[in-house]
Amino acid sequence: MIRCILFILAIIGSSSAYSEKISAAGDPWPPFLDPNQPNKGLIAEIATAAYATQGYELEIIFVPWARAITGVKNASYDLLLGTWITEERTQYLMFSDPYLNNSLKIIKKKGNTFEYAGLESLKEKSVGVVRGYGYGDDFLNATHFRQPKARSFISNARKLVAGRIDLTIEDEIVAKAIIAKEDPDLLKEIEFSKVDYATNTLHITCGLANARHEEFINAFNKGLIEIKKNGEYDRILNSFNY
Repeated sequence: MIRCILFILAIIGSSSAYSEKISAAGDPWPPFLDPNQPNKGLIAEIATAAYATQGYELEIIFVPWARAITGVKNASYDLLLGTWITEERTQYLMFSDPYLNNSLKIIKKKGNTFEYAGLESLKEKSVGVVRGYGYGDDFLNATHFRQPKARSFISNARKLVAGRIDLTIEDEIVAKAIIAKEDPDLLKEIEFSKVDYATNTLHITCGLANARHEEFINAFNKGLIEIKKNGEYDRILNSFNY
């Protein structure tokens, strides 16, 4: 009888310790998402900690952004990390509660006297964007400036310095981290706008085509509340000086 009870307890204990693995896609976006860091970046660490409280383990997969968002849209990946809200995306993604804010800056070539003063100030400019990124519906729907697409921010930075585009956009912290790694000399050739282009909330998302989208997003929201209560959220932010 005692052996039977011990066996049952062992089964219960092992099942409670079990974590289901789910896939989470994102593109390299240091320091938020960084395949070269042990914990894969700030966003990855927040998501991992939140999901762990709900019994899930994240398998983080780094791919170009366009492939990541398409993969989550068609349920090839379970989650998309670090998503901005746009009207178009709400048609095929379920969004979590926000867990961070990030500020975008207009970036120009050093010596350029342009100062950002709203979307109208971009008239007739060529503003390099990353394919698949969400810069806000007003920006994406604007027709008074050009929006040539590139695969990555570093491509846009190089095009900017070469004079092939007038401006580009990125979070200043992210831009500096990427350039420092990929092409440090470019930092001497660019300047950031004094005024933020926009401040966006960041979300975990899951494709509506995924039969478990509500389960996965609700689990993150519950986990986020938990790690804010137990201090883990603040610890993670402090470790990144954020």
